Amino acid sequence: MSIIDYVCDMRYLKYDWFTLLKLPAVWIMGVRVCYLDALSCKVRVRHRWINQNPYRSMFWAVQGMASELSTGILLAKKVKETGRNISMLVTHNRASFTKKARGKIIFTCQQGHEIDELLRRAIATGEGQTLWMHSNGIDEMGDTVSSFSFEWSVKLKN
Repeated sequence: MSIIDYVCDMRYLKYDWFTLLKLPAVWIMGVRVCYLDALSCKVRVRHRWINQNPYRSMFWAVQGMASELSTGILLAKKVKETGRNISMLVTHNRASFTKKARGKIIFTCQQGHEIDELLRRAIATGEGQTLWMHSNGIDEMGDTVSSFSFEWSVKLKN
């Protein structure tokens, strides 16, 4: 582990605890939040024996876990910042795979501004709102290995 990975781990340790306690399969597979700000979230996962398929690459479901976490953590952060009681749920998803996932894969979602607008509409109307959020998995060579889209639904609770 490099010093950069170590610092990254320490800064986002609370998300590791969250996955350990609430999403243990994510934690066991090695999925880790490595960057989060108001606009984007990055989640990394390394191909290991525990998360591989029979073809010696990362199992598609592990890639799905990492990509969904990159969209969900960003949305959850924004929901918490509103101070309102808002539910969130994935209603649909799509995925495409373009290369075997080996080594370290970083899944990135960069839709913070769109989430702000989504939550503004949900609070203003009191009605459920949806947003397609996208996450691309990039390997250490800079190649896209997979792309996921999740339709998130949010609704203000009474």
